[in-house]
Amino acid sequence: MHDPRLKSPAVARNRQPILEVLLEVLPATASVLEVASGSGEHALHFAAAAAGWSWQPSDPNPHALASVAAWREAAGVDNLLEPLQLDVTGEWPSQHFDAVVAINLLHISPWTVTEVLMAGAGKQLAPGGVLFLYGPFQRSGRHTSPSNAAFDADLRARDPRWGIRDLDTVRAEAERHGLVLDRVVTMPANNLSAVFRRA
Repeated sequence: MHDPRLKSPAVARNRQPILEVLLEVLPATASVLEVASGSGEHALHFAAAAAGWSWQPSDPNPHALASVAAWREAAGVDNLLEPLQLDVTGEWPSQHFDAVVAINLLHISPWTVTEVLMAGAGKQLAPGGVLFLYGPFQRSGRHTSPSNAAFDADLRARDPRWGIRDLDTVRAEAERHGLVLDRVVTMPANNLSAVFRRA
């Protein structure tokens, strides 16, 4: 029988460090929208670790949605909700959230995705709510490591609209939508966690 659950080696490496940041910046009780949930392994790990978080996974890809649903069914974690089919460039859920989480999204999507992500988070986050971004970033126009520079070149070769974003540019876009950079946390494998709050 076919198992629809997808598995990512990167998730196994980064889910615990990401969780530790989320536990610091999110309240014990929170409604969370995760965009581009992918395999669903992050969603399962985070929801299982924090029973007070109502975790709403989402993705535009049917294979990803099937994977999230299968992980959810296998684990039986009550606060991990049924995944939503959501493209951030389309219509968002109408409810407000305490947090919006996007892991490894900005560099594998056109810049317009970052723009609509900021606009959506600015509208849907409750006051003081958190936008959490994780992935590789440039700092002050420079890559943080040679491996990130090579990764960026590979991304742009695959799709010229992709690429590692500069955190200053991301911050400026966030500020246009009432989101203020609260902290930046250095993560393993030359990644960053960037935490924004709605003013």
